[in-house]
Amino acid sequence: QVQLVESGGGLVQAGGSLRLSCAASGRTFSSYAMGWFRQAPGKEREFVAAISWSGDSTYYANSVKGRFTISRDNAKNTVYLQMNSLKPEDTAVYYCAADPDAPPVVAAAYDYWGQGTQVTVSS
Repeated sequence: QVQLVESGGGLVQAGGSLRLSCAASGRTFSSYAMGWFRQAPGKEREFVAAISWSGDSTYYANSVKGRFTISRDNAKNTVYLQMNSLKPEDTAVYYCAADPDAPPVVAAAYDYWGQGTQVTVSS
């Protein structure tokens, strides 16, 4: 079992930055791939970024590539999403997810989810 708690969301102006954190419980965090997804009102949940258990491999949606960076600290059981050059279209609830072997971009394959944190980007 893995429990995930996101933090770091908030209101920011376009062009600004935020760093999201996802703290995980459980001794097996370092063996899980981690992903960030987001869901805007009236839209489906979409993939944002993912990172392998070791941190050696990272994956990004085209819409955030070059602006967002995913990283993890296995000693702290935490995964991060650094978001720069934010745009109003980045406004959504952001969720982190964990799974030992999910294909990185497939939300349905992840077994564990956090409760989400709201990110609002004003124009």
